[in-house]
Amino acid sequence: MELDELRQMTAPDLRVKEREAREEIFRLRLKLRTNQLDNHAGYRRARRELALIMTLLGEKARRETASEKKAG
Repeated sequence: MELDELRQMTAPDLRVKEREAREEIFRLRLKLRTNQLDNHAGYRRARRELALIMTLLGEKARRETASEKKAG
């Protein structure tokens, strides 16, 4: 998924994407360990996507906390 698409998503939508990415990583890791994975790049891509999603969730949380401090 593209960065711009992920940035436009809300936090709950990103949580759903995070869960999906974690499930995909689990499946790919299982295939990797049982020598059924032909393309190792997919595993790396999935891990990077998860890291990006988690980074965006952290940014949104920090932005929300900063706006609460400013308003309060």
